[in-house]
Amino acid sequence: MPSPSEPPRLIRSTTVLAVRKDGRVAMGGDGQVTMGDTVVKASARKVRSLKDGKFLAGFAGAVADAFTLFEKLEEKLDRYPANMTKAVVELAKDWRMDRYLRRLDALLAVADANHIFMVSGQGDVIEPDDDIVAIGSGGSYARSAARALKSHSGLDAPSIVRRSLEIAGEICIYSNQDIVVLELGADGAKGA
Repeated sequence: MPSPSEPPRLIRSTTVLAVRKDGRVAMGGDGQVTMGDTVVKASARKVRSLKDGKFLAGFAGAVADAFTLFEKLEEKLDRYPANMTKAVVELAKDWRMDRYLRRLDALLAVADANHIFMVSGQGDVIEPDDDIVAIGSGGSYARSAARALKSHSGLDAPSIVRRSLEIAGEICIYSNQDIVVLELGADGAKGA
């Protein structure tokens, strides 16, 4: 974790995007894994459904750290099953305060039927006004594309996520076109 005088480390090597539109929620991620300036894997899966498909989560950053955070998130969701907001706030508090967890290097995007959040180890729990969360090095590209597509197209949430990630993959050298999109539905998460 950087000291207070150091700027936060740029999370590179991925793009994860979550969008809610017309009651549908989708989250997707590209598949590229980069170490330094070398692509070491093209088909990683950076988005997951949790708790029998009731929640979607994606990560940017170190894989082992992200999986540790997914486990902690699932613990919080068990503790607060009807309140994802409380679960992610409690996760962020633990992540920031716990000596072990605060060293974890990742960002999370988390969604359920009612909320989409970006969660960080700095204590950030951000629910955007526009129901779009994007993380990773290609996040700003994907977010810009998603905002335009959401406002100016008839595409549904999964289609917006897929096309926005394709656009980000065309621009960001740390993202690619091997895209996985999950949709949160009445019967849980499904591939889109």
